[in-house]
Amino acid sequence: MAAVRGGRRRAAGAAIAVLTLGVTVLGPVTGCSGGDDGTAPAEDKAGKAGKAGKTGRKESRVRLIGDGSTAYTGRQPHQPKATRLAPGEEPPQFVVFSWDGAGEDGNELFSRFRQIGEKYDAHMTYFLSGLYLLPESERATYRPPGRSPGESDIGYLKDENIEATLEQLRAAWLDGSEIGTHFNGHFCGSEGVAAWSVEDWRSEIDQARWMVRNWKTTTGFEDLEPLPFDYEKELVGGRAPCLEGQDNLLKAAAEEGFRYDSSGNGLQVWPDKREGVWDIPLQSVPVPGRSFETLSMDYNFYVNDADGDQMRDGLLAAFDRAYDGNRAPLIVGNHFAEWNDGAYVDAVEDVIKELCPRDDVHCVSFRQLVDWLDAQDPAVLEKLRTLDVGERPEDGWKAFLGGDEAAERGR
Repeated sequence: MAAVRGGRRRAAGAAIAVLTLGVTVLGPVTGCSGGDDGTAPAEDKAGKAGKAGKTGRKESRVRLIGDGSTAYTGRQPHQPKATRLAPGEEPPQFVVFSWDGAGEDGNELFSRFRQIGEKYDAHMTYFLSGLYLLPESERATYRPPGRSPGESDIGYLKDENIEATLEQLRAAWLDGSEIGTHFNGHFCGSEGVAAWSVEDWRSEIDQARWMVRNWKTTTGFEDLEPLPFDYEKELVGGRAPCLEGQDNLLKAAAEEGFRYDSSGNGLQVWPDKREGVWDIPLQSVPVPGRSFETLSMDYNFYVNDADGDQMRDGLLAAFDRAYDGNRAPLIVGNHFAEWNDGAYVDAVEDVIKELCPRDDVHCVSFRQLVDWLDAQDPAVLEKLRTLDVGERPEDGWKAFLGGDEAAERGR
């Protein structure tokens, strides 16, 4: 995979240079405490730990990795510090918005939602398709399992769109959002990812990393700034094409050091681990005016002939069901696609505007969610998993999560 298009070749693995990069640092969010520098949480007018807000700028040392496509820039800005629930404390309400195959094309939906997230206090997860950083002229460097070199069921981006995608990935990470993976060739069906072995998935993951870590070599865009993260460490989760092949994917994900996967179909309940990896699926949510539920993803509303209002109202109904019930995280999946004349992306924007500015709602990335899950007492999480969809503890949270002594105090 040493092909080069334009510019000059650089030695793989070489430490190129050290420079400085201005990084905006934000404070913590409610439900978490302390900044990423270990400082105490900011206080809002009610005396609670406030949601993320700008606290100034700091200079971060930058050390280029490999050909300079990525770089070490220090800790990611705008990250909350996860804290363990106190005995009897009500769980925070998390909402995760995520985007499959994140890339910036002529519709400019990546930049639109990155700006929406910044405005309405929403960190998100952008599942990048690795091919979106690989020029079509270099397609033969991609070796999809069981397919011909360069084969893909999604298209390669034009050079200007690769450059625009890099710009949005860079800004999204600095905003505090997560760059996950949607893998590469997007092969669905019985002869696609559903049939892949553990080794096939490991190959796909390795190639997804390679495309991100070597885009300067493959594109020749040597004058562009690096992505400000080490993708070997940044990449901790993904979502499979068409939500297929998860059993072997989870095994591969565990071997590759992933912390979570969001390729499953589930309900609005608290997540658990499989193969040592957090299994955080899309969820069945209401479809207003219909007798069934569908998965919490734009495509599923589309194929069920539901309009944008039904998607918006269905997601808000699902939120209310969790918020007033078991407080399970609400997981929402989307595409940068304008199906139904853009009705579904408009619906997602409406939901973000409605939910994320609330002081007691935390719109987080998957990585931030699993940080919080990993900080909790496993016995508390096990108890939360006993609550069904929309089920609130009969005697209240203090009695449910407070232990015998706290339960007595709460009576």
